[in-house]
Amino acid sequence: MDKDPRIEALRDMRSKVNQGGGQDRIEKQHAKGKLTARERLSLLLDPDTFHELEPFITHQGDEMNMSTEKYPGDGVITGYGQIDGRTVYVYAQDFTIYGGTLSEMQARKICRVMDLALRNGSPIIGLIDSGGARIQEGVRALGGYAEIFRRNAQYSGVIPQISVMLGPCAGGAAYSPALQDLIIMVELQSFMFITGPEVIKAVTGEVIDPESLGGAEVHMSKSGTAHMSTPSEESALALCRYTLSFLPSNNVENPPFFLPADDPQRMDEKLNSIVPIDPSISYSMHEVIETVVDRDSFLEIQPAWAANAIIGFARIGGYSVGIVSQEPSDLAGVIDINAADKITRFVRLCDCFNLPLVTFVDSPGFLPGVDQEHSGIIRHGAKVLYAYSEATVPKISIITRKAYGGAYVVMSSKYLGTDINFAWPSAEIAVMGAEGAVNILYKRQIQAAEDPEAERKRLTEEYRQKFSNPYFAASAGYIDDIIEPRETRSKIAAALSALQSKTSDVQPRKHGNIPV
Repeated sequence: MDKDPRIEALRDMRSKVNQGGGQDRIEKQHAKGKLTARERLSLLLDPDTFHELEPFITHQGDEMNMSTEKYPGDGVITGYGQIDGRTVYVYAQDFTIYGGTLSEMQARKICRVMDLALRNGSPIIGLIDSGGARIQEGVRALGGYAEIFRRNAQYSGVIPQISVMLGPCAGGAAYSPALQDLIIMVELQSFMFITGPEVIKAVTGEVIDPESLGGAEVHMSKSGTAHMSTPSEESALALCRYTLSFLPSNNVENPPFFLPADDPQRMDEKLNSIVPIDPSISYSMHEVIETVVDRDSFLEIQPAWAANAIIGFARIGGYSVGIVSQEPSDLAGVIDINAADKITRFVRLCDCFNLPLVTFVDSPGFLPGVDQEHSGIIRHGAKVLYAYSEATVPKISIITRKAYGGAYVVMSSKYLGTDINFAWPSAEIAVMGAEGAVNILYKRQIQAAEDPEAERKRLTEEYRQKFSNPYFAASAGYIDDIIEPRETRSKIAAALSALQSKTSDVQPRKHGNIPV
């Protein structure tokens, strides 16, 4: 039987599509230690589940008579597949075609797959490797970016949006990942900046290393733009898969439940002695969290930025939860501007996608100082208040030690709508620490004492015993129960189960006005 030339032509075209920018450019990509877009998709998705969309789209006309050679796909691969059996929509920029630069047609492809993700209630994942806008297209490329940004904003809180940075993300392109829920970067390989090193050199003559300008270390520890980073592309893609295991496919589904191998009733005696008797001595809240949650399930987000605050995903009794806390071994767990922003965005992310919030509290308050005041600590602290007050998911808090002043209020206190409030026997709930309170309340008495320092210590201990212990707060109904620390895991697991059917009456409105 003769071969149908139409079928042969299709096969030839498919082969060309799969070659991207050609073998030479693929080899250059590999020489840089980078995978191709198709290789990345094969690692991200379950085997044999990817189905490509619009593979034959090509670059259209421009005002600068760009090369007439048109590559199928125009620098981005789009489609859908599965991760752990769940449908996801994806786009992967192909650096072998015009450096992955965004054109009008590439933007159309990305918008198309984003629209499909929304209609079908599935996550959208972008694999980013692009030199920015395709300069030859001028405003057409800019219009394409605007279409993507609008969808990022409008679909926010409806479907999870994740960007995996696998190369450069330059210029206005960086705003799309910044609008998404989570950004994963590859160390020493991925970069994000509005004004790249080439532009800075052309304008100022200054030579700047891309890594120091916008590499993973910068965005993980200084700018707070990125959320997670890994040493390689393979580990970044694996991390993206793992992260999705905590999130539902959309805002009307519950997060995935995994039958726990770790007994929800497990108790660990070391928690009963983890908080030092001396309140001036720090301890590791990370150790507390790791002990309470299902073993090896804690995925910390932004660990190097605002390290005095801890946020991340975990499982307790198989339920996905969002963990929020302070780290008393870093700045004594005070809340500063960056910590407030870090907590706020994560609380709102969890509320968007129905993850219960578990908050561990140990903070002496907001960071004092002229710089913090002038930089807007009031406004930033109000964001935390807003986020917790707005959140309608199940909320559980555990006060492990200090809960002073505003820190007590904003960190998921009972009167912000938190459902269950626990305290450890080591909890201190007060307007301020005993030392500061005594210095204000008994200033004259201390000065008049025969031994002022001894009198100050006596009054401090008396104040702490009378007002700073959890029993005083419990007697007034500010907490629901005082528990042994070793009971924390079982108490949280029981509360999560009891709160699964929680409903919330929200007043109709267009949207609130968070103090950004």
